[in-house]
Amino acid sequence: MSAVSDRLPTFPWDKLEPYKKTAAAHPDGIVDLSVGTPVDPVPELIQKALIDAADSPGYPTVWGTPALRDAITGWLERRLGAREVTHRHVLPIVGSKELVAWLPTQLGLGPGDKVAYPRLAYPTYEVGARLARAEYEVYDAETFAATAAGTELDPEGLKLLWLNSPSNPTGKVLSKAELTRIVAWAREHGVLLFSDECYLELGWEADPVSVLHPDVNGGSYDGIVAVHSLSKRSNLAGYRAAFLAGDPAVLGPLLEIRKHGGMMTSAPTQAAVVAALGDDVHVQEQRERYAARRQALREALVKHGFRIEHSEASLYLWATRDESCWDTVAHLAELGILVAPGDFYGEAGATYVRVAFTATDERVRAAVERL
Repeated sequence: MSAVSDRLPTFPWDKLEPYKKTAAAHPDGIVDLSVGTPVDPVPELIQKALIDAADSPGYPTVWGTPALRDAITGWLERRLGAREVTHRHVLPIVGSKELVAWLPTQLGLGPGDKVAYPRLAYPTYEVGARLARAEYEVYDAETFAATAAGTELDPEGLKLLWLNSPSNPTGKVLSKAELTRIVAWAREHGVLLFSDECYLELGWEADPVSVLHPDVNGGSYDGIVAVHSLSKRSNLAGYRAAFLAGDPAVLGPLLEIRKHGGMMTSAPTQAAVVAALGDDVHVQEQRERYAARRQALREALVKHGFRIEHSEASLYLWATRDESCWDTVAHLAELGILVAPGDFYGEAGATYVRVAFTATDERVRAAVERL
């Protein structure tokens, strides 16, 4: 067991515990803006679908019910503008994090193979490479997207390229033209491209586009797969509900591997996802909640001396006072506010903090008053 765990970095959130204790000691309690976990109720229609499917004594299938696959393909066409997607183009997964962590292993990558991900990124991209004993490297997403000339990334040995737009942690959104260049580069060099699009429905100052859009991929899903989650858009983090969409030549073997591994989304969760993807009203209502919290926190942070960069999408504000991120974390903890240090997401985040606006309205008001 230690041979596996020793490959992994220290779990980053453990480093935040002393600051969490400081923030929790505030007379009015902690305002936790660090992890970004949903706090609002699961929409009633989704709860009802889950309850109605509670009597599910048999094993669910890894591929999901026909109703689930219909719901996913319908949403892809309606929301993302994808064309001619069939059941072969989609695959349910047990939340997106397990997929990110185990994808290199499931793809058969190992020593000598490379995985690339953005310089500022979700830490699990690196974890996935480490678990597979593959090599990993970072790239500057903006520079690479602007040129895609191969100067930023060496394709030699590169087997898996992770995109993340909208970005976690920065909220940066890649344009349609930038995505098109990256897709073309990956195909030219035979590199499998996975695009993490879990925040796609949370654009504020930009309208995020999927790699599944025909203007980006030229009407072909060859060599590309998108990752989508219902955790944020539908408050379903506790349900572990997500899915893949894209190249059947990639998803087919993944399905077989995941069948052997028993990576099944529970039957009640599958029913809940069908309800969630079939309703756009609850998504808009949740967006309005987040928009109000985002505006209030942004104004308060700027007045407090912060500069907000990017942050045109996602559930976070990428903020800096041009000092060590840990000094900023300590300063805010004294105010009873807990945020994520930017270096959790790479060395380039050393002077930034990630501020989630997923707290309740009452807690957001408390943070604004303290700032």
